[in-house]
Amino acid sequence: MRITPSSIKFFTLFKLPAAYFTGVRVRSIDEKQCTVRVRLNFMNKNPFRSMFWAVQGMAAELSTGALIMHALHHTNTKASMLVIENKATFSKKAVGRINFSCSQGEAVSAAIDAAKETHTPQQIWLHAKGLDKVGDELSSFSFLWTIKVKN
Repeated sequence: MRITPSSIKFFTLFKLPAAYFTGVRVRSIDEKQCTVRVRLNFMNKNPFRSMFWAVQGMAAELSTGALIMHALHHTNTKASMLVIENKATFSKKAVGRINFSCSQGEAVSAAIDAAKETHTPQQIWLHAKGLDKVGDELSSFSFLWTIKVKN
């Protein structure tokens, strides 16, 4: 499967339905960056009229995970990937449309290359910031991914 925003949309429908039904969508993806958008709606709001923190986490995680999936597909590498730790900070009420971006594609490629060369699992911290339409940071997420190349 080629990694594009539309292919990831169908992937989320069947493999990550919570992300699909809450409106998490990949806007753009390439070798260096992945941007995911989510908009406040009935399915993802909390009683305080803002976006539920877990929906923000799904969008942030998808921006980092899709970047890994894209790099694995681009290098024709089979690997397992797993989040083993995460950290988050919230600085502003999440309303409207939020874009989460991860621009660590080069670090992901280096980790995959190291995993292929050493045949040992590699760990990498990937960061995604949630920005509103004005460009203010609403939340920041960090995920510790482990990548293990399959033989």
